[in-house]
Amino acid sequence: METLSEALARLEGKGFRDSLRARPGGDLEHDGEALSPESLVIEEIVRFEGTSDPASEAVLFALRSEDDRVRGTLLATYGPQMEPDAAAAIERLSSKDRGGS
Repeated sequence: METLSEALARLEGKGFRDSLRARPGGDLEHDGEALSPESLVIEEIVRFEGTSDPASEAVLFALRSEDDRVRGTLLATYGPQMEPDAAAAIERLSSKDRGGS
């Protein structure tokens, strides 16, 4: 099973070098700028499950902008412990894949 550090190194090797952060309202932050999750493409999703502690579950998204200017990762706790800002950003990411706004 791939560890978080191995996944981050692998994705960095594919050009996903930026670290994205969730902001209040569900936007993402890249180099101090707000990004709309709807403007990003999900390239890969990696889920990590704790062997003994459900609180150690996490999800890692490899995201890129349509013009490839931004290539980064978003890491979030998975499950009920997920921070509200991350949950809002992920909902906006996934609604694009479902044909939402």
